[in-house]
Amino acid sequence: MRSPAPRVVQVTVADEADLARLAGSVAALLPPRAFVALHGDLGAGKTTFVKAVAAALGIDPTEVVSPTFGLIHEHVGPHGLLVHGDMYRLSAPADLAETGWHDAVSGAACVLLEWPERVAAALPDERIDVTITIDGPTARTFAFVGHGAIAARVVDALGGTDAR
Repeated sequence: MRSPAPRVVQVTVADEADLARLAGSVAALLPPRAFVALHGDLGAGKTTFVKAVAAALGIDPTEVVSPTFGLIHEHVGPHGLLVHGDMYRLSAPADLAETGWHDAVSGAACVLLEWPERVAAALPDERIDVTITIDGPTARTFAFVGHGAIAARVVDALGGTDAR
C-alpha cells in the first residue's frame, strides 16, 4: 500500500509585509533542527524569504545576502545557527564535499537551501520543500510540502495558521 501524497499548503503574499507575517509563522513552527529546501526561478524571492525567516528568528536581516558565490553563509541567532546555502553553481551532490557543507549543517538549528535540485540526492528525507512562484511585481505564491513526519506536521500546522 502506497503512502498518501504529502499535503501541499499554498500561501499567497501580496508584498513584503505579508512575507514577514508568513516568515514569522514558518519560524514559529520550525522544529529545533529544520531543513528547508527553497525552489523557484531566478528572482522569485528565495533570498528575500531567507531574510524574512532570519529576522523572525532574531537575526539581523541586513546581514543575510545571497550566498551564490560563497555557497554557504552562517548566521548565529538566539535560536542557534542558521545556515543559508545556495547550490546554483554546483553540478552534482559530490561537489558538496569541497564546500564544507556537511560540517556546516551538522551543527545547524535551521538550514535554508536555495537551488536544492542541484544536490537532490544529498537532501535529507526529513525536510520542508518550498516552491516560490512569481505572481506579480511583489506578489508570490509559496507552496509548502513536508517530507517526513516532523516536516509534515509543520506544513499541516502552517495550513491551519493565519499565515497570510
